[in-house]
Amino acid sequence: MFSSQFSLLELLRYDAFVALLASFATCLLLVLTQKWHGTFSMDSSTGVQKVHTTPTPRIGGIGIAIGVFAGFAASSHDIAAAEKRAILSAILLAGIPAFIFGLLEDLTKKVSVKIRLLATMASGVLGWGITGTSLTHVDVPGIDFLLSFTLISVIFTAIAVGGVANSINIIDGLNGLTAGTALIILAAFGVIARHVGDIPLAFTCLIIAGAVAGFFLVNWPKGKIFLGDGGAYFLGFTLAWIAVLLPERNHSVSPWTSLLICSYPIIEVGFSIFRRSLREGYSPTEPDFFHLHSLANKRWAKKFFSNFSKPLQNGLTSTFLWIYAMIPCTLAVVTHESKLLTAVSFIGSLLCYLMLYNKLAYFRWIPKK
Repeated sequence: MFSSQFSLLELLRYDAFVALLASFATCLLLVLTQKWHGTFSMDSSTGVQKVHTTPTPRIGGIGIAIGVFAGFAASSHDIAAAEKRAILSAILLAGIPAFIFGLLEDLTKKVSVKIRLLATMASGVLGWGITGTSLTHVDVPGIDFLLSFTLISVIFTAIAVGGVANSINIIDGLNGLTAGTALIILAAFGVIARHVGDIPLAFTCLIIAGAVAGFFLVNWPKGKIFLGDGGAYFLGFTLAWIAVLLPERNHSVSPWTSLLICSYPIIEVGFSIFRRSLREGYSPTEPDFFHLHSLANKRWAKKFFSNFSKPLQNGLTSTFLWIYAMIPCTLAVVTHESKLLTAVSFIGSLLCYLMLYNKLAYFRWIPKK
C-alpha cells in the first residue's frame, strides 16, 4: 500500500542525524556532569511511583529540546524546506511554556500540576497565535459547528494539547517507555503524512524522532537519565501539535486518526482520572502506583526478567507496552482514510486497554459482573 511511495533513503537525512547526535551528546554530558548539577536535577528513588533504585538526573528533556533545535538549524534553507522549518520553529517557540514550567518542576519540585497543565495549554494557544492553526473539525456533528467559531476552536485546541501533554507525562514511569512510545507515535504520524503527500510534516516527524532517539539511547534500558517533567511536557506538546496539524493540513485524514495514534497515553490519563475519582478522599491528580505500566512492571518484571537487575527489569518491561502502543498506531496507518474505521479502531484500543488492565490488576481479562 505504501511501498511504492517510500524510499529508505528518505530516512537517512542529515538534519535528523544532527538532531539525534545533539540530543545524545547533551544527555550523555548531563549524565557525566551530574555531580555538578545533581543538587537540583536529581530524581530521588523514594516515592509512590518510583521504581528506580538510585537518584538519577531528570532533565533529559534538555537533550530533546536541544536536539530539535539542532535539527532545525541543520535543515536546508532553500525554498522547498521553508514549510518544514516553519513547522519546527512554531514547535520550538510555542513549546517554551510547556518546557520551562516542566523544567522548573524538575529543578525546584514546587510547580503544581495545575500550573504545568495551564502552561501546556498556553503552548497550544501560542501555537495558534504563531501559525493560525487550531482544530476546526473532529468529525462529530454539532461539535464541528461549534468549532467553526474561532474562540471555541482555540479553547478546544488548548484543552486537547494540554490533555495530550499531560498524558505523556503520566506514562513516563519506566525506562524507555515514553521515548519508545513517542517514536512509535511519530512513525505513525510520519508515515501517514508521507502517504498523503505532506512532506514537510513527515520530515518534521523524522527530525523530532531523531531528537527523541538520542535521548532514548541514554535512557534505555538502564535509565541513566530521565525525561523529567520538562521533557515530558515539551514532547507531549510536540506530539499534540503534530496531532492537530495532520488533519488540519490534510482534510482527507480524520481527526480520529490523531486520537487513535495517541490513544495509549490518552486512555491512560482518562482512565487514571476516572479510577482515582472513585477512591474516597483521593484527588484525581494525586500520584499512585496503579498505572498500566506500574502493574506491568509488578507482574511481568519478576516473572520474565528475574535474573536481571531492577533497572534492566524496568527497561525490558517497557518492550511489552511498546507492543500495545503499536496496535492503535498500526491501525491508524491502515485505516486513516476511513472516519468510521478509525473511530471503531479507537473503541477497540480502549477495550484492549481495559482488558489488559483488568488482567494485570485482577488476573482476568473480563471483569466479574
